[in-house]
Amino acid sequence: MTSTISFNSIGTVHSPYKEKFAIPRQAGLVTAAKGYITLHGEANNTGLLRGLEQFSHLWILFIFHGTQDQGWKPLVRPPRLGGNKKLGVLATRSTFRPNPIGMSVVKLEEIEFVQGNINIHISALDLMDGTPVVDIKPYIPYSDNIIDARGGFAAAAPSMSLKVTFNEKSITAITHYRNQYPELEDLINQVLSQDPRPAYKQEKIDDKIYGMQLYLLNIKWHMLSDTEIEVIDITKR
Repeated sequence: MTSTISFNSIGTVHSPYKEKFAIPRQAGLVTAAKGYITLHGEANNTGLLRGLEQFSHLWILFIFHGTQDQGWKPLVRPPRLGGNKKLGVLATRSTFRPNPIGMSVVKLEEIEFVQGNINIHISALDLMDGTPVVDIKPYIPYSDNIIDARGGFAAAAPSMSLKVTFNEKSITAITHYRNQYPELEDLINQVLSQDPRPAYKQEKIDDKIYGMQLYLLNIKWHMLSDTEIEVIDITKR
């Protein structure tokens, strides 16, 4: 028997990630990524948040709105396995799921009230700008951090961390945008050090010039070697 369950979003994510490309594959990998969730509708009520400030981290349940129209398949290719091996979608964190629901643990930075709107400021997020939020729960260390849990094919954190350098032109741009985006250099560094290229290209060098969007900026970069990335241009969109 098939049943339909309807949810209303309770908030919207405002994030430096304007597109799916370059979003870290898990929350917590890019600590310089900061954003906020604006609550709306009946959820824009201070009563819902009473006591939330006691917690350092939150579970965010959300909709993969950037990929949900593409449907899903029972077998997917996890990037951690190089994109070469298929596993059941329910054994992975793939965005292409029977129901496009995601979950992330983020750090709670501040709860802000602005002209009748509630903004929940968070960091270390892996959420695309505009992501609909369907629920927020406190992270509880004694129950959520299971020390002897098995992690399957993702038992350890990614070991690869590429060196990121900036050419003179991009350094000038970072200086120019420092007042508006004070953590821009750290954000670019942390995002690119994870190697956001497709899994089959990782640990390889190619001559392609890549681009990604962070905040309202276009960042262009290329591989100098199989272990080093150079940022070559930063311009306003």
